[in-house]
Amino acid sequence: MYNKRFIIPGLAILVLIVTFPLWFNAFSKASAVPKPELPPGGEKQCVASIPEMRASHMVMLNEWRDAVLRDEDRVAVTVNGKEYRKGLQMACMQCHSNKEKFCDSCHEYASVKPYCWDCHLTPAVLATKKETH
Repeated sequence: MYNKRFIIPGLAILVLIVTFPLWFNAFSKASAVPKPELPPGGEKQCVASIPEMRASHMVMLNEWRDAVLRDEDRVAVTVNGKEYRKGLQMACMQCHSNKEKFCDSCHEYASVKPYCWDCHLTPAVLATKKETH
């Protein structure tokens, strides 16, 4: 083998670089997954199951947004006899009123910056606006 003095160290460096994420994870302390604060009271029913909401709540919100804005479909979603109007503020924020403790805790952990709040007001800001009018 020609150039074995370059090939063997090169392969060793390649293996170290490729396996670095595994070593880094094994020896670093990752922060715990946040547990968002659920609505107060005994009612823990949502428009979908908890695993489904964790996995695809943004897909559902995007579908609702498209249905409301493009098709004018504001029909309520019925789950176990309870009706929810389609919308972030009309459905989700009625129960999950504390954005910082519910939404932001997971979004900060996942380094996600949702664009919902570019248009929607948080319940606290919305209440303040209602009081001033």
